[in-house]
Amino acid sequence: MSGELSLDEFGGPRVQAGPNPQHLLTTLLGEYLDSSDADLPSVAVVAMLGEFGISEASARAALSRLTKRGLIAVRGDARPPVYHLTPQAIAKHRWRMDQFLGFGARPPRWTGEWVTVSFSVPQAGQRSRHAVRKALLGLRFARLYDSVWIRPGSDAGAVSKAMRDVLDGVDGGRWSVMHTRFDEEAGPHGPAAAYDLVGLAAAYEAFIARYSDLRVAVREGEVDAAGALVARTSVMDSWRKFPDIDPDLPEHLLPAPWPRAAARELMLEVHSALGSLAEARLIEVATPYWPDAGSWITHFHASEYGVSTPAGRGDQGKVSPARTAAGPRGCGS
Repeated sequence: MSGELSLDEFGGPRVQAGPNPQHLLTTLLGEYLDSSDADLPSVAVVAMLGEFGISEASARAALSRLTKRGLIAVRGDARPPVYHLTPQAIAKHRWRMDQFLGFGARPPRWTGEWVTVSFSVPQAGQRSRHAVRKALLGLRFARLYDSVWIRPGSDAGAVSKAMRDVLDGVDGGRWSVMHTRFDEEAGPHGPAAAYDLVGLAAAYEAFIARYSDLRVAVREGEVDAAGALVARTSVMDSWRKFPDIDPDLPEHLLPAPWPRAAARELMLEVHSALGSLAEARLIEVATPYWPDAGSWITHFHASEYGVSTPAGRGDQGKVSPARTAAGPRGCGS
């Protein structure tokens, strides 16, 4: 390789057909801002999203949607408007970044226990049945049989509440939440059969294939600041789905070789190596519209087991305490 890596060479989200503007803005704010005290002019947001090919109209629509969701709020009555992250958004961003960057750092704490949900809904209760399945999927349960769903671990509080909310009061609706163990966990009739582990492995392998050239370019110093911002965001947008779709099963239930560790290693290398460059580019883009950008824009840095914000940026130069990632919720949680 020679010269600097172009944005298109690694499949980064450069055109509007790529990332969802609202999703992208959430990622940018979560990755590079860590204080609710920062005044964020709307024109600076438009410029930041412009790096990804997002139009001004789409950027302002994304701001409006995040305001309605309570992640950002308007400060004062300035025109153009000035926004700030809400304290609730800061807390959520920190938790999600710890989740994204800490996922896969440790093997799950396995006790052999599964939470099992069984339910019955009358034939006429199609809407209730759909609501139950949606709730179970949202809690990362997998369907073992038609009306039997499972999840590794022992914490049944959330699913008990969800089943109560959906089915209590439904005429003829019945449900049970149980703690179970399987005699043959890895066999064709065991819990591992509920998961598409082949498809999940393929998704990890596709991640590795997509960003392998980028890792080479990073190692050879061929990614400039503009490329770093787009590339780093692309890697995180691609990685962030895995904590939601990977059930984090114990090693003895996984096909070998399992590619998650290699995918995570690639993500961490690129994410860490490009952090300072991406931060510098974001400051460069935002400063003409936001003179204080350099005092507020920061970036999350992932260590092997934890996540922290570098000192001297967020909170107007005050050192933010290191936030150690608790790691993923283990199978025994």
